[in-house]
Amino acid sequence: MKALITGGAGFIGSHAVDLLLENGFQVVVVDDLSTGRAANLDPRARFHRLDVRSPELARLFETEQPDFVCHYAAQVDVRRSVADPLFDAQVNVIGSLNLLECARRAGIRRFVYISTGGAVYGEPQYLPCDEDHPVNPLSQYGASKHIVEHYLYLYHANYGLDYTVLRFPNVYGPRQDPNGEAGVVAIFTRQMLRGEPVTINGDGEQTRDFVYVTDCARANLLALTIPHENGIYNLGSERGTSINELFSVLAGITQYPLPPRHGPPKLGETRYIYLRAAKIAKTLGWQPTTSLEDGLRQTVEHFKAFELAS
Repeated sequence: MKALITGGAGFIGSHAVDLLLENGFQVVVVDDLSTGRAANLDPRARFHRLDVRSPELARLFETEQPDFVCHYAAQVDVRRSVADPLFDAQVNVIGSLNLLECARRAGIRRFVYISTGGAVYGEPQYLPCDEDHPVNPLSQYGASKHIVEHYLYLYHANYGLDYTVLRFPNVYGPRQDPNGEAGVVAIFTRQMLRGEPVTINGDGEQTRDFVYVTDCARANLLALTIPHENGIYNLGSERGTSINELFSVLAGITQYPLPPRHGPPKLGETRYIYLRAAKIAKTLGWQPTTSLEDGLRQTVEHFKAFELAS
């Protein structure tokens, strides 16, 4: 079986590439390296440096003939989506449509789409959010990611394309770029290890659902190997962690001695969010297995070994 993974040189996508290769898949990676890193690429995968918006994508499908598509490539920065919504839509909507058209013509067996549980729901009406929660995103990023979920439904209804939407929580772990993808764990970890000041946006009582990256990659593998109904599946720990709590745990692991600074809250970001993952647990047997503290320790060790020089 051959899987084409867009964004396979990125933080989460590269872990999915590794896991699929370890489980007998042939893997083709499509990444323009605008935020992904060549160092993340597994040499066992075939790599094509290409933007998902490119018309050359159709020729690549003809050449590679993949069985599955796993779509990680995206504009993922909430702040950039607010500042430049046209670019956000071009990458996340037009790029995804280009990929969907290629998948439709190629007769792909299943299309796995990486969406966002942290941004599509907006400010929750109840917690934890399940898949039936109203979708009211507060950022252009959340809106652009959600639009593609509708396209997947109609591509199944009109063309028979099978699909799985995985709504990811706040993913953290090794290879997260503290510069490019702006993950709070990566940013705090590098600042703490360097002894630099750490700034928390707002009062720090906002909560997020943090899940370790390899747990999220495992959901992708299950979506390709276990028969299931088309639809949307949340991933999550079903627990909210405040940014103040995250700071405290990381400070203990890194022995960081300074108190945090506080800056203004970010525009377009949800105050409280965590996700119910009962549907994917029942359907695919998925649940997170890495505790927050264990995952943060592994992340810190990775940063000590690979990131401090950058």
